[in-house]
Amino acid sequence: MRYLDEFQDRTLAQKIVTKIVQMTDRPLCFMEVCGTHTVAIFRSGIRHLLPEMLTLLSGPGCPVCVTSQKDIDKAIALATEPGVILVTYGDMLKVPGTRSSLQQERARGADIRVVYSVSDALQIAADNPAKMIVFLGVGFETTVPNAALSVLEAQKRKIKNYLVLSIHKLIGPPLRALLEAGEVQLNGFILPGHVSTIIGARPYEFIASDYNVSGVITGFEPLDILQAIYMLVQQVRDGSSKIEIQYRRAVSWEGNRVAQMVIDEVFEPADATWRGLGVIPQSGLRLREKFAAFDADHVFAVETDFSREPAGCRCGEILRGVEIPSRCSLFATVCTPEQPVGPCMVSSEGTCSTYYQYARTQV
Repeated sequence: MRYLDEFQDRTLAQKIVTKIVQMTDRPLCFMEVCGTHTVAIFRSGIRHLLPEMLTLLSGPGCPVCVTSQKDIDKAIALATEPGVILVTYGDMLKVPGTRSSLQQERARGADIRVVYSVSDALQIAADNPAKMIVFLGVGFETTVPNAALSVLEAQKRKIKNYLVLSIHKLIGPPLRALLEAGEVQLNGFILPGHVSTIIGARPYEFIASDYNVSGVITGFEPLDILQAIYMLVQQVRDGSSKIEIQYRRAVSWEGNRVAQMVIDEVFEPADATWRGLGVIPQSGLRLREKFAAFDADHVFAVETDFSREPAGCRCGEILRGVEIPSRCSLFATVCTPEQPVGPCMVSSEGTCSTYYQYARTQV
C-alpha cells in the first residue's frame, strides 16, 4: 500500500503541477494514446490541474474502439456458424455490429462465452472436442503474447478444434498515420506503459526523428502521468524532440525479448482496417502460414460486404483526436453505456465512456 501511496502523493503532485504551469508559456497539445491513461487522467482530476493552454486529447489506444465494423460483423457471423463456440473478452459483447451484436446473438441462442484469459478459451476447446472454438483475439502487443502461446499450446496438445480470429493490432502504425494525416497539431504523445513493457521504447523513435514530435512512456498512477506531462513540456521548452521512459520500473528500451520472439513465431504483420483510420499497411497481425490450421480466417469464409458505420456516430473522429465526445450529437442522449451506438461508448477504456462517467456535465 505504501508503494501505491507514494505515486499518489498530493504534495509532490502539486509541486509538479506548479512546475508545469510555470513552464507552459504557449499552447500545447499532447495526446494520451492509451485508453487506460484517459481513464486515469479523468479519475485523478489531472485535467483540472493543468493550465488552460495545455490540451490533452485521447487517441487510438483502446483495442475495442479501433476494431473496424467489418471485423465486428465477421466475429458476429462466426458466432452464428453451426457448431461454433465463440470465446471473447467481456467488452466485445456489447459492441454494435451493422445488424446485431454478440450480446444479441447470444440471447438468440448462439454459444458465445466470456473468458478472462486465453487459457480459458483453450480449456473450452479441450472440453468440447465436437465443437469448433473460435477465440476472438483483440488487443495490442500487450495481449498478443498470450494468444501466441495459446496457439503453440494447442499445437503441442494436438487440440484441433481451436481457432484464433486475429484482430490484433500494432501500436506504432496508427501513430504514424495520425502524424501523416496532420489533422491535429500535436506537440507530444503520452505513450502507453502496458504495450511498452513488451515492445520497449525503440519502436517509437520515428515519432521524434521523422516528425519532430516528443514522446514519453509512462505508468498509470497520477504522479506517473504528471511527470510525463512535465517531461513533455520540458522537451518543448528545450526545443528537443525525443522518446523518453518515465515508466522505468516496468519498461526498458528493448522491451521483453522473450515475448517478442513468441509473437514473431506465431504472427506476422499484415494490413489491417482501423475504425476512423481506414486500412493502415502492416498495422495488424495474422497467423503465419504454418499455423493456418488455427486461423479462423483460413478455416471460415465469412462475407461482410454489408458492413457500415453507425449513422451519426463520430467514434472515428474521436479516435483521431479531431473531435471530443461532447460534440457528438448522439453523446449521452441516443448513445449511452446502456445503449451504445459506437464502440467508444462500450469499452471501459473508451473515450466516450470515460467522458460519460467523469465529465458528462463539464465538457
